[in-house]
Amino acid sequence: MVNFKKLADRAKSAKTVIDQQGGSDALKEKARRMQGVAKGPGSVADRAKAAAQVAREKPNPAADVPADDAAGPIGGGSPPPKVAESEPAAPPSGGSPADR
Repeated sequence: MVNFKKLADRAKSAKTVIDQQGGSDALKEKARRMQGVAKGPGSVADRAKAAAQVAREKPNPAADVPADDAAGPIGGGSPPPKVAESEPAAPPSGGSPADR
C-alpha cells in the first residue's frame, strides 16, 4: 500500500530545496556549469574542487527577476522614467472630436 502522507511530505521537502536554490531554472544553470567544469581541463582533484565550489554557491534571486518585477506584485519597484523638459508632452488619447 502507498503511504500518501509520506509521499506528499517528500514532495514538499524537495520543492523547498529547489526553491532555496533559486528555482528549477537556477538549478539547471548550476548543473550546466558543473558539467562544463567536469569536462574542462585540469586534474580530477582540481575539477572536483571547482565543481564543489559551484555547488556551494548561493543563488542570486535578484539576477533571475526582471527589474520590473523585482518589488513583487504590490507597489514598489523602480520609479517611472522621467521625461526631459525639452520633450513636448504627448497629447491625451481619446476625448471628444471637438478637442482634436
